[in-house]
Amino acid sequence: MRKVYDPQRFKEYFEGAFTYEAGFRRNIRRYGNDSAILDPETGRNWTYAELDADVARTASALAEAGVGRGDAVVYQLPNCPEFAILYLATQRIAAVSVPINYRLSAGETSHILDDSSPKVFVYTGKYQQTAEHAVELAADTPTEWVLDGRTGENVVDFWNAVETAPDDHPHVPEDFSTYEESTRLYTSGTTGMPKGVPLPSLVEVMSAHDVIMHFPLSPDDRTLNTTPWFHRGGLYSGGPNPVFYSGGSVVPMRAFDPDKALDLTEELGITFLIGAPVTLGMLAAAQERRPRDLTTLRGIVTMGAPLSRADAIRYQEVLTPRIFNGYGTTETFWNTFLRPEDLPDHAGSAGRASTDDDVAVVRIFEDRVATPEETAAQDNTEIGEVIMRSPKSGFSYYNNPDRDEEKFHYGWLYPGDLATWDEQGFVTVVGRKDDMIISGGENIHPVQVEEVLEEHPGVASAVVVGVSDPHWGQRVAAYIIPEGDGAAPEELDELCRANQRLADFKRPREYRFVDEVPLTPTGKKMHYKVAEIAAEDDAAGRLVRPQN
Repeated sequence: MRKVYDPQRFKEYFEGAFTYEAGFRRNIRRYGNDSAILDPETGRNWTYAELDADVARTASALAEAGVGRGDAVVYQLPNCPEFAILYLATQRIAAVSVPINYRLSAGETSHILDDSSPKVFVYTGKYQQTAEHAVELAADTPTEWVLDGRTGENVVDFWNAVETAPDDHPHVPEDFSTYEESTRLYTSGTTGMPKGVPLPSLVEVMSAHDVIMHFPLSPDDRTLNTTPWFHRGGLYSGGPNPVFYSGGSVVPMRAFDPDKALDLTEELGITFLIGAPVTLGMLAAAQERRPRDLTTLRGIVTMGAPLSRADAIRYQEVLTPRIFNGYGTTETFWNTFLRPEDLPDHAGSAGRASTDDDVAVVRIFEDRVATPEETAAQDNTEIGEVIMRSPKSGFSYYNNPDRDEEKFHYGWLYPGDLATWDEQGFVTVVGRKDDMIISGGENIHPVQVEEVLEEHPGVASAVVVGVSDPHWGQRVAAYIIPEGDGAAPEELDELCRANQRLADFKRPREYRFVDEVPLTPTGKKMHYKVAEIAAEDDAAGRLVRPQN
């Protein structure tokens, strides 16, 4: 009789026990007395054992509020201990953690509430007015938990709910699968409204492993992510996800301040700083004004935009020689990585494929998408579409099968970014097929803003593009074809401010009124052509800012 290997026991372990929650609990046993969270704002330090106790109480409170397996918990919070606690507590009861952008408008937030139907919605007093308005607009009425805000009939204090919960210490169900959804992130869609990106527990593990490999990250590390944790790059790059899986500690920063970030680096011995390229510029300027001792830094990791050669050299000289740059998407985390050893020679590129990832640049056809084998020439000149597949992706969108069909092909994600690549596999992103604007790390889709502007009777048509900005990366500019008596920039600015479904960061900062804009033969707006015109108009001072 031929001997065979039976993988059944391994499959049962891998699919049922190899979860992110299991990894966190291992660190409670290993590092129970070590720091997990150091909160500069309150001065409190959570050890892993203390964090576990608060996670257990919060999980119990969520269960008491009716949250069960697969139920969503939406929270609209800055980087704070409660954010980290909710991220862990939802996984403990097999619920779905849904952290969302606190800069969204009431209409955008209500869209997420309707899409995810959370049992509990958590927010802070600072955003309470917008959050309560969002609940009013939403079809369902979740239980509301608030931090440092007003309480009322259906609004309870977060910590009061936690401290009065039954002391029953819930656990992950025994039949839980690591393929089940544990986190859902929302990112902009083709219409600008947020779309859900589901991440199963195994993706949580693989994302943590990826960061642990690439930084690398160890139990001795202490991180400060200067970007919001509700972003994939915030939560998963040096945020709670990889740090709690590795046994290190996080320092939450509620609002970015370059001087404070550098002061904390010196005072607390931060080993990794994480931020968007725009924040690195502000950190470098702050360090040049008042130098701090940054010798504890093992690296600074950035993502969201390429680094120029001049910037890379400056940051290496002023901040730390170990500068990293990752490129990816909400759907797949980062997929290419630029290491210190690649700088400055490959500055401007997005680096090469990450350890577990496949990345290619494929040709562009008018009538179909290319297969993964139909690659663009690796000569750094032929522009194609960059595609990727990664174990850090759930390979789907939440409640959005049309989006699945649009973005996933042949088992790969086709995100719509245009790029070149060279014979060594270094990818250089040159633009976006869908004309997305990225300002301060936030995605802004022109269509959503254009629809708001075109509601004004004095606007026949609007084209929204991004223009280069030294502080934000890009800022929003609108080209307006007037109708009738037209509209002043101030009127359009007020229109955008008043729209409940348009976040303030998406509002155009400048306008230009024109007789026509470039169109395709079928009448579609040619955003990339308008963007070229906007760059010239910006340099010539022809863009007009509202005077209000």
